[in-house]
Amino acid sequence: MTSVSFDSHSGVWLLRTRTTAYAMRLDGDGLLRHLHWGGPLSLEDARRLPPPAPPASSFDGVTGEEYPCEGGARFGVPSLQVRFPDRSRDVEWDYAGHDIDGGELTIRLRDRHHPLEADLCYRVRHDCDVIERWTVLRNTAAGGPAFELLRADSACWTLPALPSCRLSHTTGGWTAEGRLHRVPLPHAETTLTSRRGVSSHHVNPWLMIDAGDADERRGEVWSGVLAWSGSWRITVQRTAGSVPSFTGGAGHEGPAVLLGPGESWQTPVFAGLYSAEGFGGASRAWHRYIAAHVLPHPDELRPVVYNSWEATGFDVDEEGQRRLARLAAAVGAELFVVDDGWYGERRSDEAGLGDWTPNRERFPRGLAPLAAEVRRLGMKFGLWVEPEMVNPDSDLYRRHPDWVLHLPHRARTTLRNQLVLNFARPDVAEWAYSWLDDLVTAHGIDYLKWDMNRALAQAGWPGHADPDRVWSEHVRNVYRVMDRLRAQHPALRIEACAGGGGRLDLGILAHADLVWPSDNTDAVDRIAIQHGFSQIHPARTMSAWVTDSPNPLTGRSLPLDFRFHVAMTGVLGIGGNLPAWDDTELKQAATLVAAYKRVRPVIQLGEQYRLPDAVQYVHQDRVVVIAWRLPSGRGLPVPPLRLAGLDPEAAYRDEETGEVHLGAALMNHGLTLALAGDHASTLVRLVRE
Repeated sequence: MTSVSFDSHSGVWLLRTRTTAYAMRLDGDGLLRHLHWGGPLSLEDARRLPPPAPPASSFDGVTGEEYPCEGGARFGVPSLQVRFPDRSRDVEWDYAGHDIDGGELTIRLRDRHHPLEADLCYRVRHDCDVIERWTVLRNTAAGGPAFELLRADSACWTLPALPSCRLSHTTGGWTAEGRLHRVPLPHAETTLTSRRGVSSHHVNPWLMIDAGDADERRGEVWSGVLAWSGSWRITVQRTAGSVPSFTGGAGHEGPAVLLGPGESWQTPVFAGLYSAEGFGGASRAWHRYIAAHVLPHPDELRPVVYNSWEATGFDVDEEGQRRLARLAAAVGAELFVVDDGWYGERRSDEAGLGDWTPNRERFPRGLAPLAAEVRRLGMKFGLWVEPEMVNPDSDLYRRHPDWVLHLPHRARTTLRNQLVLNFARPDVAEWAYSWLDDLVTAHGIDYLKWDMNRALAQAGWPGHADPDRVWSEHVRNVYRVMDRLRAQHPALRIEACAGGGGRLDLGILAHADLVWPSDNTDAVDRIAIQHGFSQIHPARTMSAWVTDSPNPLTGRSLPLDFRFHVAMTGVLGIGGNLPAWDDTELKQAATLVAAYKRVRPVIQLGEQYRLPDAVQYVHQDRVVVIAWRLPSGRGLPVPPLRLAGLDPEAAYRDEETGEVHLGAALMNHGLTLALAGDHASTLVRLVRE
């Protein structure tokens, strides 16, 4: 049973989730120390837990604190760094009480000298094992100078002592996002971070730690996920005593925020999860949590989208889009999205960003006739937008050159021929909301693909008293604009994109419906990208397109059914140049789209199991398996695929062949698949009898 409880005699708090427990204690020195994060415990069990060991020598320091700061004998990575007006940095906490409200716990701490208070916030929910943590800092002075927040993490998580440690995380880059790495965790400190103003293509704001013995189906795994879409940092520490911990939050080293009298600062959520069911069990627990407590419309089936980008590039006009729309409707698309090139003087990436009105030459009657035609064909209508960016060659920049991020006396660095609008400015955020609201209202737009095609640089805010707030307020105003649009237009759906997977995190998923994980649509590359994606994020949030062969990015040629099957493991979309597809390909595409629609509820709403060269989904009494064969050497047989998550005593019928299999046989022996040749693939549908 989920609960939060406190024992006043021992000073122990216990948080219980569906199957796990988390405990901490206020020790005799007034320090809040971690006790347990793992399997279930009672409050009596927690009371009997030994406190963290004292330092072994005068060269060691305090460890195991719930929220370590600078001050005293602390030598690890601090979660909180403050510079007070007298230039001192030490924090000395006194316990100031706590509140329990259902599944929420707030522990209040107060500095012994300076008017600084901290609320350490915890939340557990009845239907999952995720523990949400965040921190609220306050300057309680009535007047006087501000404090400098040099670092304000959301939480620090401490694990038990492990005989060995392994770190799981993703790395990559543009078109190579989400590459999963499982590596031994070294002693000392390991930092994962983004300094780009977005969560980044290069590393995602999450991690998993195990003792080196976990696999997809078994083993203890501890994980943390930061719900933030800007710069961030997570640092893992492993002491000589093999006690790992990690602290993390928004922001990177360098920028500092001023906390003035009467002001407060709330960090984003840094959620944690313990699972005793291996990496697969941890992933499914995160998927359930995201569906239940993060996504705006979790149970809504995502439509099959057609996007015009790879067919037309910037060469967008009404007649060409009408032709694409007819073909898209014929193969079964349910949503037609006009990508970049429809507005201003946008004929390349060198001009037009910021001028969000339809190009008069290409759309002489505006977008309304095209939107009407798309709807006549039975599809919804969507548009690509990039609200946070501007080209120097644009009417907007010529009117408002002060609206971009910049520093006095420094050049303005363009990337992809564009500059970043200072979304932290209220007038810029209001401008963005206004034109987006007008656009959606005028055309009844169903769907926005919200893109962001460069990182932040020269992130200055000349004239502002606290210019480093731009790093956080930019992100928060993106969230606010999205939320205002959704409130004003309840039927509007948003896909988040940042040059591919540059902004993939739980922060943006609380405001968007799905994300574009990579600009790389090569199906072979996408297998690895989507594998990393699935470690935390569910299939219903992953946009996946079928594009042309040879692939426009990699030049690789792949069978059409293979490209479709890989894309079917998420939210299916089509981005190919359909006028160049022959009749056979168009008919095959229509057949495959229809097949996806039959299994879509299972894939988008079901439990996901990662199998060797396959993905399996289970939803209610239905099972879907998508499997493929990559080049593996001539003549090597394909072994039976052992399924997971089935009832061993139930029978499962193959909906295509009628063959009946027992659950125990499918899990212990496996399913024989007909996969002949490289890049062969198959879709199997089973139903429980």
